[in-house]
Amino acid sequence: MATGSGKTIIALAIATELYRQIGLQVLLIVCPYRHLVNQWFRECQKFNLQPILGMNHVGDWQGELSNQLYNLSNSSQSFLTFIVTNSTLIGEGMQSQLKYFPAKTLIIGDEAHNLGSHRLESSLPRNIGLRLALSATPEREYDEVGTEALLDYFGKIIQPEFTLADAIKQGALVNYLYYPLLVELTASEAGIYAKLTKQIGWILSENPSLQDNNHLTSLLTKRSRLIATAANKLTVLRELMSSKLDTSHTLFYCGDGYLENNVRQIDAVTHLLGKELGYRVNIYTTDTPLDKRENLRKKFESGELQGLVAIRCLDEGIDIPAIKTAVILASSSNPRQFIQRRGRILRPHPHKKQATLYDAIVIPPNLDRETWEVEKSLLRKELIRFMTFAQLADNAKEATKKLLQLQDRYQL
Repeated sequence: MATGSGKTIIALAIATELYRQIGLQVLLIVCPYRHLVNQWFRECQKFNLQPILGMNHVGDWQGELSNQLYNLSNSSQSFLTFIVTNSTLIGEGMQSQLKYFPAKTLIIGDEAHNLGSHRLESSLPRNIGLRLALSATPEREYDEVGTEALLDYFGKIIQPEFTLADAIKQGALVNYLYYPLLVELTASEAGIYAKLTKQIGWILSENPSLQDNNHLTSLLTKRSRLIATAANKLTVLRELMSSKLDTSHTLFYCGDGYLENNVRQIDAVTHLLGKELGYRVNIYTTDTPLDKRENLRKKFESGELQGLVAIRCLDEGIDIPAIKTAVILASSSNPRQFIQRRGRILRPHPHKKQATLYDAIVIPPNLDRETWEVEKSLLRKELIRFMTFAQLADNAKEATKKLLQLQDRYQL
């Protein structure tokens, strides 16, 4: 199902139906992050469930879990809900408890693509037969083995798939506008870019397999970070936001790299918005304590904060429907990331009829003929992402035209 189209509610509705039809006894929900545990907790309460949360020290939840499992076994309790993080699942405390879960247990894997890693997949309980995986992006990039392991455990993808186009058409997600923002590299960035691209070309000509070449992966990562933290993105951001200082509910996605002056991009963006332009923003990352994140979410929804500046923390699962605008200053070529990010801003909200997405696109510098052939193959992947964004937008004709001009310019 498309990001933001209601996987959590669907899953809880399925659990409700299993309770009615077969007397489901335990609902076990596995989440990749702590903030998603809290989010599931709020949704479970709407279904009159009172979950135990397994995301802190084992002593905080193991006794209560053992007690409720015992109550189920002697029929003094009819139902149990337990929500855990992926890291709790693989711990010895949780693994030792799994054998006591009754046959009528449903395990739900939220953002289930994360469960395809060998350590997590091998920790999934084999004695639980009712299994449901939730994901907008079930396939794991560059990991066919992990994808296959997920499908082996959870079963095939349930048809029909609910696409983004379906979700917008049925009103589960709002319509959106998409604006590509073209960014040029500085002279020094262009020099490094050309050097990295040439090195990537040398390796690709000898060994095209990404998975078997750590040096190639390292070069691609360096190049990706260079693009993500291009200095002129700040210039483009300043131009964009100078005319939007009275707006609110804006999300800014940054890369995790550093600018040429050794300042983190996220800090430079926060300084530009907050100190220079007076736009009320705060940083929201995995380093932000959970209670502070919740406080920031409330301030953002109320409008007290006009914007949140994030790296990857808001990529998966987090539900802030009030987001009206997103400015993507950095994105990987991983389809999962941009699918998740687009879904973040399309969730319906009483005060939102349409969302707006700004996407910073770095324009490649002039390269020699040999290096350019490598560049074209890399750029082609990027344009697929941009076209995917553009085609379902309300201004699809305008956005696609800009991207087609880019395509013509680089003969793709």
